[in-house]
Amino acid sequence: MSPDALTVEDLTVRYGGVCAVEQVSFTVPAGGCVGIIGANGAGKTSTLKAVLGLVPRTVGGLRLNGEDVSRVKARDMVRHGVGYVPEGRHVFPGLSVEKNLMLGAYAQRWNASVRTQLDEVFALFPVLGEMRARLAGALSGGQQQMLAIGRALMSRPKLLLLDEPSMGLSPKLVEEILAALQRLAADGLSMLLVEQNAKLTFEATDRCLVMENGTVAMTGSSSELRHDTRVRKVYLGL
Repeated sequence: MSPDALTVEDLTVRYGGVCAVEQVSFTVPAGGCVGIIGANGAGKTSTLKAVLGLVPRTVGGLRLNGEDVSRVKARDMVRHGVGYVPEGRHVFPGLSVEKNLMLGAYAQRWNASVRTQLDEVFALFPVLGEMRARLAGALSGGQQQMLAIGRALMSRPKLLLLDEPSMGLSPKLVEEILAALQRLAADGLSMLLVEQNAKLTFEATDRCLVMENGTVAMTGSSSELRHDTRVRKVYLGL
């Protein structure tokens, strides 16, 4: 049996005297997609950033595909198979779409496989191929989100971390992002998704964690939690 793509044990994050995440544990199965939902301030983004090592953390165990990465620095996580799509996209506006994508492959040698990966990104998001020479700053918000996802995919990650990929997007563009995530999941890419959009989260993931005040309040299959009255009323405000 293959090891889980990600195993997190007793993760805690503190900002000064404030505990943002307290002893959170979960796994992302190999080839699975797990979502983290909850109200603002619940600790979702802090959890994601702590997995990557972007914020100070204490952790009982952190493993990627069975390998202990609890001491690996954030800048080296891409070499261990992690791709990251940050909240707010953060593309390089003065560079072309293609150059933005190529920056995502910085940890790889330039060879035919990089060109193949670029073609795969353009197949996933055809509009990026059509605008490959255009400056990233001239793209719409939705196109920039596609670019941010494509850039993360250029490293050929085994695990993709996404932070609020639907933020600020129209319903039509949210559907396009959802379709892309579902296609990646069908191809066997493991994903950890933090989202405010409940519909996107439940449709894109297999399982979900519901966070409240820095802890995991509930966990279960996305299909079950989607119809759970407590989740809908208390955590999602539906």
